[in-house]
Amino acid sequence: MLTGLHAIVFTPEAERVRAFFRDTLGLGSVDAGNGWPIFAMPPAELAVHRSDDEPHHALYLMCDDIEQTLTELRGKGVEVVGDVRDVRWGLLSAIRLPDGSEVPIYEPRHPSPRWGA
Repeated sequence: MLTGLHAIVFTPEAERVRAFFRDTLGLGSVDAGNGWPIFAMPPAELAVHRSDDEPHHALYLMCDDIEQTLTELRGKGVEVVGDVRDVRWGLLSAIRLPDGSEVPIYEPRHPSPRWGA
């Protein structure tokens, strides 16, 4: 049945954002053809939340220690957007991608399922 989760970042600055994921975040990739990289990601999980607005989807990065992770990313020149906020489900911040968009990053407090469990 399902074998994984494929996330897509849509941006007019694809080359710069790909370089960020490859060089700054250190994600490995495979060439899907014609130099089109598909990046390896750590285990993923999916949540479904109620929305009173139009349906939409979101991408969050997860880490084990947000302060350490943000310090390492700052050392690589990554802009951290805002302070770490303590929210009910974890410690939350965001990083800026080269195209100016933001990607939330958090240290979860919730249990994480394991694939196949």
